[in-house]
Amino acid sequence: MAGPSKSESGRRSLKIGEVARRTGLGIETLRYYERLGLLEPGARTESGYRLYGEEALEQLDFIRKSQTLGLSLGEIAAIVAERRTGGTPCATVRDLVRRRIVELDERLAELKRFRRELAATLASWEALGDVPGHVCGLIEGSVVPAASPKSKPFSRRRPTK
Repeated sequence: MAGPSKSESGRRSLKIGEVARRTGLGIETLRYYERLGLLEPGARTESGYRLYGEEALEQLDFIRKSQTLGLSLGEIAAIVAERRTGGTPCATVRDLVRRRIVELDERLAELKRFRRELAATLASWEALGDVPGHVCGLIEGSVVPAASPKSKPFSRRRPTK
């Protein structure tokens, strides 16, 4: 595979495969990011190859860091679009991260509740010992509600011996 080439302006140009190799992303991912407006479309050679400048690597690094902070691709696209129109999206980013922290706090509280319920269930199962059933009477005798965001993940019912 040929390495980077120089464009007419003298800047280094990278084929899509080289960008994929250097970033660890798949070619289809890069094309998807283009469609979402996250990555500026590469110029095309006469033979149809996409060529990207070094700034594409910076854009992809920004996307990776944003995802690590918990931002969705849609949120990242909005941030990038705001910047491209001349805005400074820092206030938007702070707001998004504030909301993500609230969501994480809610999820942590939910996980702590679930852990307490699960520990209580295990304690009652320890007292029961083995319970007959088709596979395991402990599980078969449990009441497990349908999954919903606000429902308790698990509630206990004493299996019959």
